Amino acid sequence: MREQFYNYIQELQDRICAGLEAVDGKARFQEDLWERPEGGGGRTRVIENGSVFEKGGVNISAVHGKLPESMQAYLKVEDADFFACGLSLVIHPVNPMVPTTHANWRYFELYDNNGNITKSWFGGGQDLTPYYLFEEDARHFHQVCKTVCDKHSKEFYPTYKKRCDDYFWNTHRNEARGVGGLFFDYLTPTDDFSSQDWYNFVTEVGDSFLEAYVPIVNKRKDLEYTSEQRDWQEIRRGRYVEFNLVHDKGTLFGLRTNGRIESILMSLPSHVQWKYNHHPEPGSKEAQLIEVLEHPKEWI
Repeated sequence: MREQFYNYIQELQDRICAGLEAVDGKARFQEDLWERPEGGGGRTRVIENGSVFEKGGVNISAVHGKLPESMQAYLKVEDADFFACGLSLVIHPVNPMVPTTHANWRYFELYDNNGNITKSWFGGGQDLTPYYLFEEDARHFHQVCKTVCDKHSKEFYPTYKKRCDDYFWNTHRNEARGVGGLFFDYLTPTDDFSSQDWYNFVTEVGDSFLEAYVPIVNKRKDLEYTSEQRDWQEIRRGRYVEFNLVHDKGTLFGLRTNGRIESILMSLPSHVQWKYNHHPEPGSKEAQLIEVLEHPKEWI
């Protein structure tokens, strides 16, 4: 399974990068290959200063070795070897009318002293972070997610949509990071759902990413915007940074396992602002977004 999934994310990285380059029309992803001293490595690809995308990364990695003590405590396991691979992406657009997006699909194995698998699971999801709320965009993104989920179980979309709302919640701000999508973790094989079944589900979610995001980008990328709207975008990016550095499990896992720091912090935007005690004008489009972030809604 580890070989099967790693082959998949390599191909998916190629496909997503090609799709995003076609949308941008100017910038190209720059590739950076790296190795982890303790075992494994990755392929980081970053796009910057494009006509559509200000900064973005589509990264894959496959790392292995002895599980650090900090992660043993976090995962509630004893001394063990591990293998983890996944694809993680974050795309920050130039135009504030285009939402930021994030996605991740990953696979994890733990081994005993004889090299036998003791635990294995999948995780991941995809979500949308707009700066200005276009409800039809949120509905489109969620409909793509629901369509994929319903092929496998009618319970998946409401369950993983709710987990996404709960996970991407900035507790210190009491608001969501964005309008959500899907989030799932610890998808372990059972009598009813094998590891191959989970693989089929997770990879189909991965295959749906471009369908979920690119139509929104094409619809909004040429809309006019003001410098004040650009300021609002950068203020909201500050909340994005806060979530990634305070709450995000992937960031914490990378830091605790001596991950490559440039790849881990690739998710941070190039231009961002923090303004003291900033609040949007009541009744404004900015305030409309905050209302939804403070009270996540059902889009489907």
